[in-house]
Amino acid sequence: MKHPVLPTDEQHPLPFYLAMEEWVARHLPPDDYFFVWRVNPTVICGRNQDIEKEVNLPYCHSNGINIVRRRSGGGCVYADMDNWMFSYITPDEEVSTTFSRYTSIVADMLSSLGFEATASGRNDIFIGDRKVAGNAFYHIPGRSIVHGTMLCDFNPERMANAITPSRAKLESKAVQSVPSHITCLKKEGMKMTVEEFGRYAVDYITGGDDIILSADDIAEIKTIEQNYYSPEYFMGRHNRCHGAASGTEIHRHIRLENAGEFDIFIGLNERREIDNLRISGDFFAVGDIENKLINPLKRIEYSFSSLSAAISSLDPSSVIRGLDRESLLTLLI
Repeated sequence: MKHPVLPTDEQHPLPFYLAMEEWVARHLPPDDYFFVWRVNPTVICGRNQDIEKEVNLPYCHSNGINIVRRRSGGGCVYADMDNWMFSYITPDEEVSTTFSRYTSIVADMLSSLGFEATASGRNDIFIGDRKVAGNAFYHIPGRSIVHGTMLCDFNPERMANAITPSRAKLESKAVQSVPSHITCLKKEGMKMTVEEFGRYAVDYITGGDDIILSADDIAEIKTIEQNYYSPEYFMGRHNRCHGAASGTEIHRHIRLENAGEFDIFIGLNERREIDNLRISGDFFAVGDIENKLINPLKRIEYSFSSLSAAISSLDPSSVIRGLDRESLLTLLI
């Protein structure tokens, strides 16, 4: 495992590190890469989430908490200087294999420090029955990128106030608030400082196989970084989808155990055909939602029989992890 290293200790905003992942994936030779980073208080939203529903915007603005949208799926996470963000880039493009290998590596690293760590669920790492790390995933051609949090310490009040998960998600986890199912390394007895833990994680996982990036590399990363500040990208696809002016709007909110949480908006025209369709949530997209799911369902009559026939030719699991044809029909009808 190789370790891309920045040439200076300069602190960067979160989009820089997301851009660094992309740069590593697109410019370095095929191999496994891992690096860690920290940021000032930031809420990081999944690629398919509705930010206005998932984030307490007034609280974040008044408390100096930045808000960023990443390219991977999954739910919102809160990050600050009390936790490390981990980035893993690999040529392996199979989702389950990549997640399993990466979460096992990180769990083994925690176990080497004496924690009873296990990889669990879709993308999480637990100590006991509480989550200490969550991860998300996305593809670019020829590469997979996994990134996530590692909580060394955290402020429960700030985390709970910054992120506003739906009641369905909380009930599915049988908890009453965001922090109640979360732990951190300090609470579990870690004696290291946050900085010492970061160095240990890198050394354990990469063995000190460093690749020092150049000033030209940093300039290219900063060019990629600018894409994350685009207002259209930040607001997301859902704000470019509107209901038919003379038709009917249908809103559905469903949580599927093996796939995640979905907010569905369907705009019907006067002939009861799907004119607009929006699918947002904390699911993991592994394919092109727009072209492989949404566009094939447009102009289809909004009825069980018509949608069943249309879905029979689709492969939802190749687009959204854990979503099969029956589940897709459940989301729509």
